[in-house]
Amino acid sequence: MSYGALDLQRDLGVPRETCERLETHRRLLELWSRRINLIGPNELADYWRRHALDCGQLVALASEARFWVDMGSGAGFPGLVVACLLPADAQVTLVESSPKKTAFLREAIRETGAPAQVQEGDIDAIAPTLEPQHVVTARAFAPLPRIAASAKPILDRGAIGLFPKGADFRAEIAAAEDQGWAFRLKTLPSRSDPGGTILKIEGAWRAGTSDGQKRPDG
Repeated sequence: MSYGALDLQRDLGVPRETCERLETHRRLLELWSRRINLIGPNELADYWRRHALDCGQLVALASEARFWVDMGSGAGFPGLVVACLLPADAQVTLVESSPKKTAFLREAIRETGAPAQVQEGDIDAIAPTLEPQHVVTARAFAPLPRIAASAKPILDRGAIGLFPKGADFRAEIAAAEDQGWAFRLKTLPSRSDPGGTILKIEGAWRAGTSDGQKRPDG
């Protein structure tokens, strides 16, 4: 049985207006994907479960957060979907290096009215310049060692990290640890993927460095 907007409305407890925003995003993805590489047709057909639910579930894990930054936003996952679920006083910063994808994101923000903005460029250059954030996210951006390196300036200023991962998440954690990373980390079940998880990171540091002396408690 296919998963649709009404299923999402039930599962996440979101109003009809939120699903209308997301339907606008889905429609724009279909239109723009004919011209640039945003999303494949099979993924688009499963938009409501594979993308809207997968990304939207993050909001409940940080329900009081208002300032979010999304690394490597691409087609808007998870950052634009998160923005569609947030109130008007929130702000999601979508960081994307591709000019074509940033053009898409700007159009999607305009059409959906989501509380978001786009910063075009490399996250490693942009992250240290951002104001303190409540949450940093990324999905299909990079393996965990790269995520940790890029997100660290944001985590160091008090943000939590929420990173959806597939069934190989344990291998990614092990790879990061092999490269000297240590985390204050929880693995949370995914509502969209029984084999996946959401990594909740509240601190990241490099073992054996001066930074390691500043690791979070707990």
